[in-house]
Amino acid sequence: MPDDSQRYPKAESVADFARNIAEVRERIDAAAGRAGRPGAGVRLLPVSKTVPEERIRLAVEAGCRTLGENKVQEARRKWQNLADLDVSWSVIGHLQTNKAKDVAAFADEFQALDNLRAAEALDRRLQAAGRSLDVFVQVNTSAEESKYGLPPDELIPFLKRLPEYGALNVRGLMTLAVFTPDTERVRTCFRLLRTLRDQARDLDLVGPGELSMGMSGDYETAIEEGATVVRVGQAIFGARPVADGRYWPGAANGGQASERN
Repeated sequence: MPDDSQRYPKAESVADFARNIAEVRERIDAAAGRAGRPGAGVRLLPVSKTVPEERIRLAVEAGCRTLGENKVQEARRKWQNLADLDVSWSVIGHLQTNKAKDVAAFADEFQALDNLRAAEALDRRLQAAGRSLDVFVQVNTSAEESKYGLPPDELIPFLKRLPEYGALNVRGLMTLAVFTPDTERVRTCFRLLRTLRDQARDLDLVGPGELSMGMSGDYETAIEEGATVVRVGQAIFGARPVADGRYWPGAANGGQASERN
């Protein structure tokens, strides 16, 4: 099996980025077709973590308009340095409450809400700023202790509390599948999130009920299981030199982990 640098060559020009984005979109369309739905219903979220600003500018020129970042400090720096571009920012990694002020200042979306302390901190900062924020609730569908996210049985009680925080617009659910080459185990994580979404939607607790699931190594499987948002980094930007363990808990070891986002 090729390593990440071979599987995901580094994009270094607008043409490289345009080609990679087109290929990912083609794969999205094909996966959606296998599931009997249109590819246009799947949003591609390019993940620019570890990517320097000069290469992000090329990606934006190639068509990226929303970018996902795991670490708030890195995202805020890029937001400031790229303020001249028409780009929106999605924070997709775990939030420490002391960073809520930053997220409230610049993010258009937060995809990793999994505790009420973070919800309260975000809501307070957003209310003060006169802003609102789209949020996804993160669920730990793999039952791995190393991963963030709510246990599945705590999701509904958590969602019932979120209307208390008026500045948060709940859009749907997010998960990271288990890091394994076993596609069926990965698929099980995605199916569980879809089932939980359906239960929450029946109770009118999850807004439009979007499903953010799937990364570079498994987004096609995620789409087959109902994903409406896929978070793709390496397949667009190229192999990442920094170990994923710095960004995703539980992803510190193994090639499968490093190729996923």
